[in-house]
Amino acid sequence: MAEVALGSGCEPLTDLVRSLGWQAGGDTADVRVICAAAGPDAVAAEGVAAARARAALVVLLAREEDAAAAYEAGATHVCLAGAAPDVLCVTLRLAARHARRLRGAGQFRRAGEPGEGGVERFVETLPADEPVAVAVISITRFDTVNVAYGRAAGDSLLRQAGARIALTLPAAAVIERDNGAGFIIALREDAAGTSARIAAMEIALGRRFSLGEEEASVGVRIGLAHRWPGESVASLVRRARDALALASTGEGAAVRIAGQPLAGNGIDLAADLHRAMDRGEIDILFQPQVEIASDRIVGVEALARWEHPRHGVLGASTLFAAAARAGLGLPLSEHIQSLALRRAGAWSGALAELRVAVNVTATDLARADFAAHFMAMVDQAGIAPQRVTVEVTESGMVTDLPLAAERLQQLRGAGLKVAIDDFGTGYSSLAYLKALPLDYLKIDRSITQDIMGGPRARVVVSGVIAIAAGLGLRTIAEGVESVAERDLLASEGCDLYQGFLRAGPVDEMTLARLIEGESI
Repeated sequence: MAEVALGSGCEPLTDLVRSLGWQAGGDTADVRVICAAAGPDAVAAEGVAAARARAALVVLLAREEDAAAAYEAGATHVCLAGAAPDVLCVTLRLAARHARRLRGAGQFRRAGEPGEGGVERFVETLPADEPVAVAVISITRFDTVNVAYGRAAGDSLLRQAGARIALTLPAAAVIERDNGAGFIIALREDAAGTSARIAAMEIALGRRFSLGEEEASVGVRIGLAHRWPGESVASLVRRARDALALASTGEGAAVRIAGQPLAGNGIDLAADLHRAMDRGEIDILFQPQVEIASDRIVGVEALARWEHPRHGVLGASTLFAAAARAGLGLPLSEHIQSLALRRAGAWSGALAELRVAVNVTATDLARADFAAHFMAMVDQAGIAPQRVTVEVTESGMVTDLPLAAERLQQLRGAGLKVAIDDFGTGYSSLAYLKALPLDYLKIDRSITQDIMGGPRARVVVSGVIAIAAGLGLRTIAEGVESVAERDLLASEGCDLYQGFLRAGPVDEMTLARLIEGESI
């Protein structure tokens, strides 16, 4: 089914479009139609929009002699405005066929559809000295749209998002759907030009999306990497993904720009990481989790940090990206989990009662001996199982949910709690809620911060908390930065929060001071 966007003066064609079994569309349209009477500037603007979106442009003419000017402005097809309906239908069908051809190759894939390697092919065809950048874009809060409006609305939103992104791109660019609710783009442009494009994308994606009679807003996180001399396509894309991971997990800007490629495309960092684990150089910081009703710190989340002698402080996302390249994902995860459990197991005084939450990955859960191995670490750490929460990162896809549920249930049977982390950032949150045995739902900060938005934004936050309550889960809001946010979350029934309102990740000495009521 084709989509046709009818410009100013073309509204009477709506019934004709529908008679073809097509849809009168908007940003995602295959065919755009405009009357030449709208003026040359309007036709030229539609020509630019159609070219960027890989769409056909039909211009309706008052006179045949105006055809040359219309084609010059970007028309792919023309037709007399007063032509018979069957003639207009033929023109529209030809335009739709033209659009399908444009969007048939990977490089010209329709915005919002899955990609098949067009980004890699695009970069590989460019001369080595050409400026080129790759950006990986993640649409956050997407799952809440599926919850509130249904999967069809979510699919429509992604098509609209893809079209909006496409409209910001230069002619020498490619856009494809990425994993889940994401996109990946490549563009031939210098750093200054690329920055302007990315800023335009943030603005475009920040506008509300039309979902029939309803509207919805989403968030966006972007990782951007510029190609360095001699860098491979794989390294360029990998750095963009690493930058997105930093943008998604950090408390700062929604856009992260990747630094210079590490020597050997990251191999040296992987080797350093191996030595760092052997030498005990990786440290753990703890972010307090505060019970809203009592304002007491009742738990912490363990977060890995590594102060690299050359690259500075590296967080967990960078660590795991480097570990994955060298096949060290499981050893690193186990190292961090064991270290966090041993640290918490040795606490005394006011710290001795705190719960500690440790992250587990989809790779961890895939281990046949996961439950037994994790419980062995708990026993060796000397920490009571009732003080331990296992956090399953929602953005890391768990492919075998029944098997993961079975293994997590074994941990719950031993007294541990289970939480789903970063709820709302991935594509399968609802599936996780239905399948996994959970005690806590951690609301991603991109949703939490919507509590200060308009009435509709609050409805989304309230809905997530209500879903958790209906399932008997306690809620932990991430990224809370103000008293106003905390109070509004409390009014909606949220149980706990973590964020800079109380403290960011801190060492054990600072944590003890916080528990004792001292300011930091």
